[in-house]
Amino acid sequence: MKLRLLFSLFVMITVVSIHAQITTVGLIGSGTPYGWDADTSMIQDAVNPDLWSIDVDLTNGEAKFRANDAWTQNWGYTDFPKGTGTQDGPNIPVRAGFTHVTFNSATGEYYFSVYSDIGIIGSASLFGWDSDVNMYQDTGDANVYTLSLPLVAGEAKFRQDDDWAVNWGATDFPSGVGTQNGPNIPIVTGGDYNVTFNKGTGAYNFTLTSFASIGLIGDATPGGSTPTPFTSGSTPGQWSLTVILTDGTVQFQGDAVATWGGTDYPAGTATLGGPAIAVTAGRYLINFNSKTLAYEFIPVEYYQVVGIIGDATPLGWDADTDMELNPLGDSTDWKLRIVLTDGELKFRANHDWAVNWGAGDFPTGFALRDGPNVPVTAGEYNIYFSSFTGQYAFVLLQVFSAMGVVGAGSPTGSWDIDTQMNKDPNDENNWILPSGDFTTGDVKFRAEGAWTFNWGATSFPTGTGTQDGPNIPVTAGTYGVTLNSNTGEYAFGDPITATHDILNPSSIKAFPNPANEVLNVDLSAIDMKGDVTMKVYDINGKLLLTDVQQGAPQMKIGVAALPSGFYTINISNGRYIIGKKFSIMR
Repeated sequence: MKLRLLFSLFVMITVVSIHAQITTVGLIGSGTPYGWDADTSMIQDAVNPDLWSIDVDLTNGEAKFRANDAWTQNWGYTDFPKGTGTQDGPNIPVRAGFTHVTFNSATGEYYFSVYSDIGIIGSASLFGWDSDVNMYQDTGDANVYTLSLPLVAGEAKFRQDDDWAVNWGATDFPSGVGTQNGPNIPIVTGGDYNVTFNKGTGAYNFTLTSFASIGLIGDATPGGSTPTPFTSGSTPGQWSLTVILTDGTVQFQGDAVATWGGTDYPAGTATLGGPAIAVTAGRYLINFNSKTLAYEFIPVEYYQVVGIIGDATPLGWDADTDMELNPLGDSTDWKLRIVLTDGELKFRANHDWAVNWGAGDFPTGFALRDGPNVPVTAGEYNIYFSSFTGQYAFVLLQVFSAMGVVGAGSPTGSWDIDTQMNKDPNDENNWILPSGDFTTGDVKFRAEGAWTFNWGATSFPTGTGTQDGPNIPVTAGTYGVTLNSNTGEYAFGDPITATHDILNPSSIKAFPNPANEVLNVDLSAIDMKGDVTMKVYDINGKLLLTDVQQGAPQMKIGVAALPSGFYTINISNGRYIIGKKFSIMR
């Protein structure tokens, strides 16, 4: 089938400086022959040096264009098969097949044209009535062809070998049966579509791929016919799910209006209305692309070590800085406290590039195998990473050497002189004033005896202070005071006589960890009576849940509404604040 060269010629004088800098252009990525390790070199056009092309056998995965075998100049975007790459843009989702790839290094325009005998053409398609967009032949049925592409409102037809001798059309939309030399198919609504066509029967279907939700159904899933929801990724059309499956079958479902299946496992390309995919029992990370319909079932793997590597880390790209297993999670949860510089990094297992993860988001995101480098801003962080789900978070640490209570109602009675608090030796974010005589008046907490970092709120005797918040109205009395400088949680209660034991998070247990529907809190090791307030915060300190219960040795809090991630639960009875970290995995 003939191939279309996308790009028009450019005036040579406007790009001379760029030509001098670009000597080669290559295709790199998990969908290319050499993965992310090396470029597959493209051929420069003899007439226009901005144009590059290659015939290459691709696999389902991602790709980018880059110049001179280096990342200094690279192009990517989310569109496929046609788009315009931008400098340091996201990875291009590519589909398996023997493909003719064209790229313009001056404009960033690219086109992936699979070799195929069936294409779609028309005013609604990418090139109008001028040229076909080739479709992908199904590996299980040679009569079936599929393609994901954007369409505009207009008309379209299917034809064979880029020629009108054999073509199909009909008046029905979004599905119908095309006939030889039939009328143009009306594309009523523009959008991203997955198109299927059967050249044996003429049957076709146009299914929107811009979905609000994607779910997994089937007798192997926890919900059976009730979809187990996926999480959308930073790349349009990319969805992921962590789940425990039983022996059985599954299908993908979009907005309860489209269902896809396939014959390949653990990876393949789904088809609309395709058969249920047979799976084996296990714990999986499932990736599904509603645009390309590529899917993969990745079984959980346990690694001896996981580390970070990159120019943002102390050892650069030469060696890993090892993480440690997170005692709050399972054997796939890792953490590390470290000072990073401006730059990039990746996560990798066993000091080897065979298994590595990355993504373009910071400070939180979902890393993919062989994904792009994570951009990092300099600072001291607690890093959390799941080698099962790929979820990561960089939590910036603000560590203080001094913390005090100040204000007219404080023991000093002054807005200039702080009453110093003690740092908990087991948690540098916990501060304690065992006992202080307060008068009726306003107070605030501040760090380092300055107003750069200060916390206040309107509630007393407990509350959550915010940066530059209002003054805290104190009632006269002798109090023990606690503050968590990470969350802003504070409490004025009875004088504290057993600070070390009570404020140590190991005094309580939270389980199961990871949690799913309910988190159990074991307070049997301490004497916490009266009304107990349990508050759940996300990793960035945002309050998500509050539950007040009568104190008991065993307590529960429902977390079914929270997504997978890392959290902190703070338990307080007006005297003490105890923090405990936990995670949720679905």
